[in-house]
Amino acid sequence: MKKILMLLLTLCIGFLPSTILAEEKENNSTMDLAPNAEAAYLMEYTTGKVIYAKKEKEKLYPASMTKMMGLLLIYEALHNNRLSMDDMVSTSEYAASMGGSQVYLEPGETMSVSDMIKAICIASANDAMVAMGEKLAGSNDHFVSMMNEKAKELKLENTHFVNATGLHDAEHYSSAKDMAIISQALIREGKDDLLSITSTYDAYIREDTDNKFWLVNTNKLLKQYEGVDGLKTGYTTEALSCVSVTAKKKDLRLIAVVMKEPNSKQRNAEIKQMLDYGFSQYDQGLLYPKGTKLETYTIENGKPSKVNLITLEDVVYVFEKGSEPKEKNKELTISKKSPPYTAKEAIGTVKITMSDGYTMEVDIGVDKDVALLSFLDIFKKAIADTFG
Repeated sequence: MKKILMLLLTLCIGFLPSTILAEEKENNSTMDLAPNAEAAYLMEYTTGKVIYAKKEKEKLYPASMTKMMGLLLIYEALHNNRLSMDDMVSTSEYAASMGGSQVYLEPGETMSVSDMIKAICIASANDAMVAMGEKLAGSNDHFVSMMNEKAKELKLENTHFVNATGLHDAEHYSSAKDMAIISQALIREGKDDLLSITSTYDAYIREDTDNKFWLVNTNKLLKQYEGVDGLKTGYTTEALSCVSVTAKKKDLRLIAVVMKEPNSKQRNAEIKQMLDYGFSQYDQGLLYPKGTKLETYTIENGKPSKVNLITLEDVVYVFEKGSEPKEKNKELTISKKSPPYTAKEAIGTVKITMSDGYTMEVDIGVDKDVALLSFLDIFKKAIADTFG
């Protein structure tokens, strides 16, 4: 009898771990990584894969996270040669009148684009943001219109800007998801130039003047979490505490957003929890390195007539650790049907579906220049085709 009881007890104990694990797995799927935030969003940077979301489409006040959209427009202008880092920016009376976070610009004061960007990224300076908007767009109102046009271009569903700073207005709102998308676009545009500034804990502006000004980064996570190198904090009485953070470990970069946290301490703690989860549970794989040949492309009216279609960037995928997927399907689409083509110019896309159902789309191009056949070339080709 004792042997039978011992056997039953052993069997019962043997079943306990699997039951507990099942419950833990179920709890993980519904766990709240940011319990004190009104909304939160965690995604992988390169692919945009969503790792965690909570009320991600809810319209909330973004406070100074707003400035990420302004910075995106500034970096686009820098890369389009409409601005340079050495350009001088004059401060209007309106820009100098901004309240909240500022670097105390005086009306008529000039400062370089480089220093203005530092003031915006590190100290969240409202006066510098408005001055840059006026420099770029001619007026603050036009700059805000540009911000809203960019929001449409990025297909942001729950965002509307009334000003460039994030100072409170009932009609000025965004969502955690939209803020993450803006963050992604800003990093893609600004790259290392941007991140070298947003990762700076303290710096000076007006260094060679009598008005040297010390900037201290509002993002304290730079010193609290390994791999954090941006991006933008925010606070108003109505928005409460919010932040968009980006961090990178090995090849994996994450973007985490929380909105309407009760205070910065709680905000930072829950961002850490989100990042911990993302880095512990997910990894990144490389499917095709940049420049990989996908197939040979025949161009009827091109010279040469055969070239290789190649990836114009690394094709990466993100997956849960322990369940790495495989490529299931690959679909190439050529959007620019006729040459001339320049080597590595984007002429189409490749859409790849993985075995776990995840899809990704990247630009493709040709590996060499392709000219359009001249009339004489076409005539010679017709003769050759006819008479062999």
